[in-house]
Amino acid sequence: MSRRFTVTSLPPAGPAGTPDRESHGHPATDFRHLSGEDAKGDGNPKESSPFINSTDTEKGKEYDGKNMALFEEEMDTSPMVSSLLSGLANYTNLPQGSREHEEAENNEGGKKKPVQAPRMGTFMGVYLPCLQNIFGVILFLRLTWVVGIAGIMESFCMVFICCSCTMLTAISMSAIATNGVVPAGGSYYMISRSLGPEFGGAVGLCFYLGTTFAGAMYILGTIEILLAYLFPAMAIFKAEDASGEASAMLNNMRVYGTCVLTCMATVVFVGVKYVNKFALVFLGCVILSILAIYAGVIKSAFEPPNFPICLLGNRTLSRHGFDVCAKLAWEGNETVTTQLWGLFCSSRFLNATCDEYFTQNNVTEIQGIPGAASGLIKENLWSSYLTKGVIVEKHGVPSVGLPDGTLVDMDHPYVFSDMTSYFTLLVGIYFPSVTGIMAGSNRSGDLRDAQKSIPTGTILAIATTSAVYISSVILFGACIEGVVLRDKFGEAVNGNLVVGTLAWPSPWVIVIGSFFSTCGAGLQSLTGAPRLLQAISRDGIVPFLQVFGHGKANGEPTWALLLTACICEIGILIASLDEVAPILSMFFLMCYMFVNLACAVQTLLRTPNWRPRFRYYHWTLSFLGMSLCLALMFICSWYYALVAMLIAGLIYKYIEYRGAEKEWGDGIRGLSLSAARYALLRLEEGPPHTKNWRPQLLVLVRVDQDQNVVHPQLLSLTSQLKAGKGLTIVGSVLEGTFLDNHPQAQRAEESIRRLMEAEKVKGFCQVVISSNLRDGVSHLIQSGGLGGLQHNTVLVGWPRNWRQKEDHQTWRNFIELVRETTAAHLALLVTKNVSMFPGNPERFSEGSIDVWWIVHDGGMLMLLPFLLRHHKVWRKCKMRIFTVAQMDDNSIQMKKDLTTFLYHLRITAEVEVVEMHESDISAYTYEKTLVMEQRSQILKQMHLTKNEREREIQSITDESRGSIRRKNPANTRLRLNVPEETAGDSEEKPEEEVQLIHDQSAPSCPSSSPSPGEEPEGEGEADPEKVHLTWTKDKSVAEKNKGPSPVSSEGIKDFFSMKPEWENLNQSNVRRMHTAVRLNEVIVKKSRDAKLVLLNMPGPPRNRNGDENYMEFLEVLTEHLDRVMLVRGGGREVITIYS
Repeated sequence: MSRRFTVTSLPPAGPAGTPDRESHGHPATDFRHLSGEDAKGDGNPKESSPFINSTDTEKGKEYDGKNMALFEEEMDTSPMVSSLLSGLANYTNLPQGSREHEEAENNEGGKKKPVQAPRMGTFMGVYLPCLQNIFGVILFLRLTWVVGIAGIMESFCMVFICCSCTMLTAISMSAIATNGVVPAGGSYYMISRSLGPEFGGAVGLCFYLGTTFAGAMYILGTIEILLAYLFPAMAIFKAEDASGEASAMLNNMRVYGTCVLTCMATVVFVGVKYVNKFALVFLGCVILSILAIYAGVIKSAFEPPNFPICLLGNRTLSRHGFDVCAKLAWEGNETVTTQLWGLFCSSRFLNATCDEYFTQNNVTEIQGIPGAASGLIKENLWSSYLTKGVIVEKHGVPSVGLPDGTLVDMDHPYVFSDMTSYFTLLVGIYFPSVTGIMAGSNRSGDLRDAQKSIPTGTILAIATTSAVYISSVILFGACIEGVVLRDKFGEAVNGNLVVGTLAWPSPWVIVIGSFFSTCGAGLQSLTGAPRLLQAISRDGIVPFLQVFGHGKANGEPTWALLLTACICEIGILIASLDEVAPILSMFFLMCYMFVNLACAVQTLLRTPNWRPRFRYYHWTLSFLGMSLCLALMFICSWYYALVAMLIAGLIYKYIEYRGAEKEWGDGIRGLSLSAARYALLRLEEGPPHTKNWRPQLLVLVRVDQDQNVVHPQLLSLTSQLKAGKGLTIVGSVLEGTFLDNHPQAQRAEESIRRLMEAEKVKGFCQVVISSNLRDGVSHLIQSGGLGGLQHNTVLVGWPRNWRQKEDHQTWRNFIELVRETTAAHLALLVTKNVSMFPGNPERFSEGSIDVWWIVHDGGMLMLLPFLLRHHKVWRKCKMRIFTVAQMDDNSIQMKKDLTTFLYHLRITAEVEVVEMHESDISAYTYEKTLVMEQRSQILKQMHLTKNEREREIQSITDESRGSIRRKNPANTRLRLNVPEETAGDSEEKPEEEVQLIHDQSAPSCPSSSPSPGEEPEGEGEADPEKVHLTWTKDKSVAEKNKGPSPVSSEGIKDFFSMKPEWENLNQSNVRRMHTAVRLNEVIVKKSRDAKLVLLNMPGPPRNRNGDENYMEFLEVLTEHLDRVMLVRGGGREVITIYS
C-alpha cells in the first residue's frame, strides 16, 4: 500500500497524513510535514526524515500479511521499502516564495485545488530570473561613469574580479544545492544546514539586510531616472545656486523615495500576484534595453549619433542655460553675444567684464559619441580619478590655465565632479550589479529537476552577464568620449542618460526600459526580503524575531514586510545611490563568502552525506572564492566590512547564547569532530607538563528516588574550582540492570545536566547502571573520559552517617574508592559537611582559606586554594598555610624556607609553622581507641543471629561500662564519643553519639543507591531495637585543660586500675589515634573560624582488617570544623616554580 504525500504550508483540514495546522517552518517544503509533526518551525532538535514515522492512520492494516511477520516489531517504527519508494516518487514540493501565497489567495474561501507538480525548466526557472536579478540599475546609471573614471583597463579588471567572485560562488552553491533537496529559504537554507544555526542565522540576516538595502538602491535609481531624465520639473526642492544643487537633489530623492517605497509596499501587501504577473514585463524591459545598446554600438561604427559636446578650453560645459556653443553669433551683419557669454560675463554687451578663463580660451565643439571606428579606445584606456568639485576636463586639448589658487565660480556652467573617486570606491559601487545569483536556488521548489537546473542555469546566467559587462566596458570606452563618460548625470549631452546616447533607435528606449526594470527590481526585493525574514523567524533560531514569522491568513508576511519597509527607509534617507551600493555589497559579499566556506568545509570533511550531483567543484575553488569575497569586502570599504562583520558576530553570539538548539547535521559539527579527534590524538602523545596541569574533575554525585541530585553544593564547588576551564565529568551510579533502569538513568542524566547548566559547570554527564555501587564507581573511574582527555582528580562527598548502615557498604565503598584512586594515580578531593559549602551567588567578604600541609602531595594543597580564589565567592579570602614541625625540626628555618618556596611559586599567603612536641599519650586517646576497637568487635558480630548479637553487644557494653566506671566513678552513665555529622538535621544535638544498629532483617536496597561519598539523609533515625552507646567528653575537656601539676594518688590509682584494658589495645591504633587527636586540637585552635580548611588525607591501611578504624581516624581528625576538604595527591607534581 502506498501513500501520496502532499506537502504544503497552508492549514487545510485534509485527510490523515497532512498537517492540520500551519507549518511554522520555511514558507515551502519542510520534511517535518511528511512525518505529520505539528511543531513550531524546526522545533525538533534534528531534521526529521520524510520517510520515517508516516502519519498514515491505517498503518497497522498495511502489515496484515504473514509474509513479513518476522519484522513486525520493526514495522511499528520503520516503513516498508515499498512505502519509502512510493513516498519518494510522489514527493511534491510547492513553489515557494510568493507563488504559494498567490495560490492561497486564489483558493481562499473555496475548495483547495489539487497541487500540480512543478514543471519549470532551466531557462524559465533559473536562467531568466538570474538575468533579471543580476542586470539592474548600476548597468544603466553608473557603468559608463565607472569606465570613464577608471579607464578600460582598470574597469576590465574590476568587472573580471567581481564576476570571478560570483562564478566561484555559483560553483560552490551548485555543489550544495545538488546535495539533496533544498526545500526553502534558498541561500539561507543552504548556509544554515551546512554551517549550523549560528552561522546560518547570522549570514541569513545579513543576506536579508543586503536584499533590503538592494530594494532601497533600486528605488533610489528609479527616482534618479524620474527626476534627472524623465521629469526634471517634478523636483520639489530647487537650488538657489549651483552649490546647493546636490543637497536639493538628495532632499528630492528622500521625499519621492519615501512615496515610492510606500506605494511598492502597498502593492506587495495587497497581493504579490501582481508583482509576479509583471515580472516578465520587467525582464523584457531589461533585455530590450541591452539589445538597444548593442544595436547603437553597431550603428555608431557606420553612422555615429549627433551629440555635440561644448568645451571651453579643455573644460566641459553643461548644456543647461545656453543653446549655441559659441561666445559670439552673427545676426545679419551684426555681431551679438550668445547666452553662453551672458553666463560668464557681467552683461550681454561686448565691453562687459568677463571671467578670465572665459576670455583667454576658445569655445570648441566635439562629438560626444564618435563611434566604435573612431580609435577613441586609446584615449579611454587609462584612469582619470577626480576629486570632489573638480571640473571635468578633456585631455590633450590646449588651454590657457589660471594661476594656482584661483577659485572657480561654481555658478559657471561647468560639469563638476560630485564626489572624490578612487578604485576601491568604484568596486563597492559596481559590485551590486553582479549580485542576484541566488535567484535560481531560491526557486528550487518551482523546478522540474532542481539538481540539474540550478547549476546549469546559474552558471549560464553568470557567464552571459559577465560577457555583457566585459563587452560593455570595452564598447563604452571605444564609442563614447571620455568627458561624457565622466559626466555622471549627462549634463554635457543635454541632460540625457549617458548610456542612452549610445542606444538605437532612441535614448528613450534606455530611459524608459531602465525605469521599469528598476521599479521591477525594487518590487522583487520588497517581495523576497520579507519572506527570507519569515523563513528565519519560523526556524526559531533567533527568539526575538519570532513575531515576524506571523502574517495574514494566507501566510503573507505582514510584520516582516513592515520591518523591511522601515529598514529600506533608512537606505532611502541616505539618498545617495553611491553611498547605499557599498552597504549592500558588504552583506552580499559576506553571504557569498559563507557559501564558499560551506562548500569547502563539506568537501574537506568528506562527510558521508556529501554527495552532490554537480561534480565540477573543488575545495580550492571554494577557498579561492571565499578569499576573494573577503578581499573585496575590505577593498570596497574596510570600515563597512568591519561593521558588517560586527553585526554578523553579534547575531552569531546571540544565537549561540539565547537561540534554540538545532541539530541540522551541519559542517561545523563535523569540523568540530575532526578538530576534537586531532586534539585527542595530540593529547595521547604524553602526559601534560606540570605547567599545564589543572584538575580535570570526575565528580561523583548521588541522586534520590526522583533522580534529583542530593547535594548540588558539590557542583557549586566544581564551578568555583574550575571556572569553566578544563574537563569536568559528573558521574552517578544507579543499582540494577540496564534494561530495567535505563529510563531512570535518562531522567537522572537530564536532571544532572539541568543542574550543571544552572551552576554553570561546563562538562559532561555520565550515569552508569551497575549491579552494585562499588563496581559502578570503579567503572566510572576506569572508563571516564576519552583518550588523552581523561580526569585526573576525583571529587566526592564524605559519607554521611556512615556508621548507621547495617551492611556497612557505605564506608567500605568509600575506602575502596580511596584505594582505587591511589592505584590509578588520581588525586582525590573529599568534602566534609558539603551542605555548608557556599553556593555560587554567595560571597565571602572576609575570612581565610587555611591549608594544613602535613606531607608533600605534589602541590595539590597549594594549587587548590589558588584556583578557588579566582572565583568571586572566595576572592576576598586570604590564604594561610600551616605546616607542622617535629622535635628535631628548626621551625624558624622551616618558615623561612616555606616563605621562599611560596615566593617562587608566585603565591601570596601567610605562613605559620606549628610545633608539635613529643608528648605522652593521654587517657582520652586510650579511651577513644578502646571505644573504636570495641565498636569493631560489635561490627564483626553483626553476622550472628539476633539473640547472639544481643548477648555479644550486652557483654561488650557491660565491659565498657565497668572499665569506665572504675576509671571515673562519678560518671556512672556511659557515653561513647564518636563524631556524627548533624548538618541538615532539624536541631543540633548537644552530644555526639554513635548508633550501633541491629534489627531482624537488612533493609531492602533503594532504587537509587548512594555514591561512595554520600549517605542518604533521614536514615539516622533510631529504630526501637537499636542500641545507643555514647560517651561524654568530660574526660577530654579535663585532659585538654590539664596543667603540669603533679598527678594525685587517686589519679594514679585510676590509671593503674585501667591499665589491663589499655595493654590489650593495638598499639598502632593508639599511635594513629594519638596523631589524629593532637592534630585536631591544633587545627581547631588555629582554624576554627576559617571559611575552608584543606589538609592532607591519610591513606587507608594496607591491611584490610583495619578499614573500619580508618574512618574513625578521619572523623577524629576533622571534628569541630565547618568546611573541610581532605586532599590526596595523585603521585605527581602539579605545581612548579619554573616559568
